[in-house]
Parts: sequence; structure tokens; C-alpha cells
Amino acid sequence: MASFSDTDNYRELFLSDTPLMDVRAPIEFNNGAFPCSANIPLLDDRQRELVGTQYKKNGQQAAIELGWQLATPDVQENRLQQWQAFIEQHPKGYLYCFRGGLRSRLSQQLLSKSGINYPLIQGGYKAMRRFLIDELENNALNANFMLVAGRTCSGKTLVLKQLSSVIDLEALANHRGSAFGRQPQQQPSQIDFENALSIDLIKHCEHSSKTILIEDESKLIGRLVVPKTLLCAMRKTSVIMVEETIDQRIKIAIQEYIVDALIEYQQLLGENLGRQQFNEDLLQNIDKIKKRFGGERHGKLRQALLQQLKDFEKVDDETVFAPTIHRLLAEYYDPMYDYQLQQRESEILFKGNVTSVVEWAKQIDEN
Repeated sequence: MASFSDTDNYRELFLSDTPLMDVRAPIEFNNGAFPCSANIPLLDDRQRELVGTQYKKNGQQAAIELGWQLATPDVQENRLQQWQAFIEQHPKGYLYCFRGGLRSRLSQQLLSKSGINYPLIQGGYKAMRRFLIDELENNALNANFMLVAGRTCSGKTLVLKQLSSVIDLEALANHRGSAFGRQPQQQPSQIDFENALSIDLIKHCEHSSKTILIEDESKLIGRLVVPKTLLCAMRKTSVIMVEETIDQRIKIAIQEYIVDALIEYQQLLGENLGRQQFNEDLLQNIDKIKKRFGGERHGKLRQALLQQLKDFEKVDDETVFAPTIHRLLAEYYDPMYDYQLQQRESEILFKGNVTSVVEWAKQIDEN
């Protein structure tokens, strides 16, 4: 296998989606990682804890000695088999640990004994994370954004799906954005969300004159926080306004929040458990708006939704939800959106339905 050098060219790593072998412990990986990384740890969580304690008490050499004691022949063989499988699949990848130091070097040494020279990332995870934080801040300040705005379920996501130069925050956050936007798959960690967002921005900003379309979002997408600098940039940029009739918005809501959502639940959890979890989550979502919607109105709406869920199981007709969705849009989401719109001073460049907005935006997207 041809060898190549260690690197600190983080930009190129992320631009090219270079496969990365993360040799940190699982607990570290779960706290934050990168989209193209796979966790094949040198030390498991317990071993890492023991070596770390030894390092603090007796220094680096004592920690290294303990590390080698823990790395029994069976452990080494197991690690090597997993690393070799990754390297065979990704011969042009890199490995890294937290700081690009001890664990990376030890991993390289073990691989080298087996005749494999595999490069590491200098500075490790910490340096790459710092790079992405700085790039996110810089690109949020300097990118040429255009905001795709509109009332809830007006089709903003449908617009983004038909264009290429977009940042889809809801897709990155694995959440549809509203109180009813929870999806069956877990949201990423805040760090993973920020890392993926920063990498997405780096790729788009390689073409500095390119306009990047981004959907209007509040501070929170589910439990994830949109970075403050990006949120401020979104509030100041020009706007494309998507406007659809209430009937069309109800159709979009039914498709996204009922039909598509139920399919996702059942694909993940199976037909029966998926439907059960879908029902429970929908009722929990309606409970989230109780305080703002008012106790009496919430009670009636919840009772109606409960009956509609029962009817839906019997007749398999998603339109049974139309009355509840109409009320939610007209009485809850629209007044809230109208108030927020009044607080802005952004220039509206174009207004229209999904089709006309896409046609107008494609002229920008293709330039």
C-alpha cells in the first residue's frame, strides 16, 4: 500500500469528504464527531479512563506503559482487524485522536508493525473542531444568503428540494422545525449539527459569488440551537416569500406530518410499533402548545385529534386530520408568524407559490 503524509489541511479533508478513522473512545465520539468519520477506538471508555487517571497521577510515560499493558495480544489483534478492514475500504483516509498525539501515534505504530503505513491528522479532533467553529463564524458573516420564508406548511422545504445551492437546516437537524416536527430518528448532538452545518457552508462558499438559499428558522430546531451568527445573518438578508392557499397548506401538512411521517416511523420501528409511536408522539406534540394555545382550546383540539387517529386506523384516509390541521394553522401558527414578520425589515424580493418561487429562484441558483 502506497503511503502518504500526515496532514493539517482540514479544509481539503472536509471538501473532499475524506474518510476519517476516529480512534478516540466511544464516549468522546458520541459527544461530537464528523460526518465522514467512523469510530474504531484504540481504547474503550473504561481503558481511556484508567490511562487518563494514570497520566494525571504519574505522567505520560506511566500512562503509555499502562496503555500497552491493557493492549493485550487479543485486544491488539481485534483492533488491527477492524482498522485493516477500514483501511482496505478507505486507502486514502486518515486517522485521528483528540489532539493528534499519543493515541494517534500508538495506533500508527500498531499498524506499522503489520506493514501498514496510514497517515494521521495533525492536531486531531480538537484542531478540526476549532477550524469548523471559526469557518462557521466567518462564512455566516460573509456568505451571500437569501432567505426562503413563508407561513408554516407553505412549502418552503419543497422549494429547497428543487434547488441545488441550499443549506437545509431541518435536514441537518433531523427535525421538521415546528412543534410537530419531531422525527422517529434521534436528532444529532449540538456539536455534530454544528460540524455538519459548517462543512456544508464551506462547500457552498468555495464559490464566493454563489447565492445560498436557506429556509427561515427560529432559534431552535427541535432541541438544537441555530448558531447565533448565522441566525443574525438570516434575519438581515433578503427574502423570497412562499405563499400558498390555506387548502394547499393543509395538503402539504398532511403529506409531511401524517403520510411521510408515518412511513418513517414504520420503516424504523415496524408497522404496529411504528404506528403506536407515531400516535403517541403526535399527541405529545399537541400537548407542547397547551400553554400558548389555551387550556380549553387545547382540550378540544386534543380530543378531536385522538378521534381522528382512531378513524385513520379504521379508514386509512389521512384527510380526517384536515379540520385539526386547519385550526392549528389558522389559530396557532399564522398569528405567531404574522407577529414575527412585523418585527423584520428585510427586503422581499419575490412572492409566489411553490412553483413560481422555484422558477424564479432557479435563475439565481444556476448562475
